[in-house]
Amino acid sequence: MNIVLFHSAYGLGPAVRDAADRLRAAGHEVVTPDLYEGRTFGTVEEGMAAKDAIGKDELLKRAVLAAAPSSERGLVYAGFSLGASIAQTLALGDEKARGLLLLHGTSDIAPNTYVDDLPVQLHVAEPDPFETDDWLSAWYLQMGRAGADVEVYRYTGAGHLHTDPNLPDYDREAAEATWRVALGFLDSLDSLDSLGSDA
Repeated sequence: MNIVLFHSAYGLGPAVRDAADRLRAAGHEVVTPDLYEGRTFGTVEEGMAAKDAIGKDELLKRAVLAAAPSSERGLVYAGFSLGASIAQTLALGDEKARGLLLLHGTSDIAPNTYVDDLPVQLHVAEPDPFETDDWLSAWYLQMGRAGADVEVYRYTGAGHLHTDPNLPDYDREAAEATWRVALGFLDSLDSLDSLGSDA
């Protein structure tokens, strides 16, 4: 699959690059846009301050420009936390999107959004202060009404960004489970593509 993988509020750090390498080792093509233009941050507060200084519209503009060269081939949009919210926004607006892989984050869904059975997989801690149960229940229903085919995986006791080994949130068991399921999801999208090309 052709994947665009967006970083979290911490910036394009080692965890994102390692994740991209893991996906490439599984046979996927991956691009990792740097929406912060080279800056990374050691705390979530610093990262969120940078995000706010850049502004949501500018971040989305940078994301769209980064994805555009590959979008005609059909992309799987993916991201971590803030990057997941950006990936969701782009995927729901791209009729050629092949799938959406959300790691630790979601986003608002614009009114009148419609997708044609877009495969979506979400991995999130339980509980997660940034993705509360009430929010996730509403999000799930809205995504279903929008036409998405959604799977949700929860990880009890894990930290918010539990796949990042450089953060206190890291949970090795949850991280490995996340990647095992996520890689299976991507393989299933590959299989769907192969069936479509044989039809």
